[in-house]
Amino acid sequence: MDAREIVSSIVIGMGVAMMLFGVIGIFRFKDFYQRLLVAAKVDTVSMITLFLGLSIRHGFSFFSAKLILIIIIVLILNPMVGHVMVHSAYKSGYRLSGQLEPENEDETNIVR
Repeated sequence: MDAREIVSSIVIGMGVAMMLFGVIGIFRFKDFYQRLLVAAKVDTVSMITLFLGLSIRHGFSFFSAKLILIIIIVLILNPMVGHVMVHSAYKSGYRLSGQLEPENEDETNIVR
């Protein structure tokens, strides 16, 4: 094994470990919004580390260029998708446990 394979194996192992901790974090949190936050962050970070490890392993090639392009797309789209999911859940009326609903429509427009 050369140095490139060792470094790529370490980076891939870090990505797998992040996924494992993320799954544990998803089961640990009880609220929908907290679970979605953990899932979005872990998904983004672990996918980036896995793809970086794969691109290091394959060296500079067309395959690694495609992986870098996928990393850029994931960096742009994953936070937006997470935001849209949380926003749609909030707009559809899903609230945190213990949070009170406003009594009338005027209270929803108050900026705090």
